[in-house]
Amino acid sequence: MSSDVTSKDDVLTALKDVYDPEIPINIVDLGLIYRVEFPEADVVEVDMTLTGMGCPVGPAMVEQVRATCLMVPGVKDAKVALVWRPAWDPKKATDDGKVMLGAMGIRVD
Repeated sequence: MSSDVTSKDDVLTALKDVYDPEIPINIVDLGLIYRVEFPEADVVEVDMTLTGMGCPVGPAMVEQVRATCLMVPGVKDAKVALVWRPAWDPKKATDDGKVMLGAMGIRVD
């Protein structure tokens, strides 16, 4: 992969600046990002979920993720899909996310 091509890690790093509005943990460590792929070198597709189906900020979160992806150098288009399967649970969090959830009293086992 040449240096001018954006990577999945570039996108995930950028998305760590996006926080869940109800749980003050970034969406990557929270485990809300299910898929990041590049069907073309400058187009990223992201599948994400929310902590619950009734979350009223779903559309705003999708747009925030899209806007954040578009700020990554090399990304010209971003397509973000909100998915519900598999359902999110705290076990999907990264190790850092699990520590943060645990500190908030949320069980992750």
